[in-house]
Amino acid sequence: MNTQQIIDYIHHAEKKTPVKVYLSSNIPLSFPNCKVFSSTDTVVFGEWKDIQPILQQHADDISQIEIESTCRNSAIPLQQCLNLHARIEPHAIIREHVTIHEEAVVMMGAVINIGAEIGKRTMIDMNAVIGGRAQIKNDCHIGAGAIIAGVIEPASATPTIIEHHVLVGANAVILEGVHIGEHAVVAAGAVVTKDVLPYSVVAGNPAKIMKQTQDVKQEKITNVQSLRKL
Repeated sequence: MNTQQIIDYIHHAEKKTPVKVYLSSNIPLSFPNCKVFSSTDTVVFGEWKDIQPILQQHADDISQIEIESTCRNSAIPLQQCLNLHARIEPHAIIREHVTIHEEAVVMMGAVINIGAEIGKRTMIDMNAVIGGRAQIKNDCHIGAGAIIAGVIEPASATPTIIEHHVLVGANAVILEGVHIGEHAVVAAGAVVTKDVLPYSVVAGNPAKIMKQTQDVKQEKITNVQSLRKL
């Protein structure tokens, strides 16, 4: 999706507040437009706007109730990951219209926004944030807590692009529109404000070239492929 397509999608999307309701009632209750699972007690999945009036109307008939909600007026649902040939760990947040390729790994707490693309065998480590439309190609590692800036607005903005075999250290920040060349290394905590040449090692704030990857011990910058196998 290009920027304007994403903007149009969000603008026209029905804003939803999905809830899950557990309840016990003295009489059978009907919840149109919802999914209801009932035995002794009742579990209802649906939109708050559909459920709330029924709960209010039958408040005296409900003996117990518990309501779960994770968002309010959300425009973009989370992606269904069941058919991905990738490893998605618990509590990763992946929004709809994200592309995740084979054998990628998304760790706990990572956030990937709409329009982003994660390449084959790339690992997004814990609590990393991948912004909208960011492109991360194959065999990369994005360290824990790193931020890859996204661009949804303005519509003309250039997305952040990270080429193949790039290592981004923990808590690094890569600003919008930056292009990271193949086999580059971004040191932990670096703030990258401009493009990085292939095979360069950058560090600092703002990040500067410190050396070439040929000067770094390979075991320090080589991905462990066994972690990507399913």
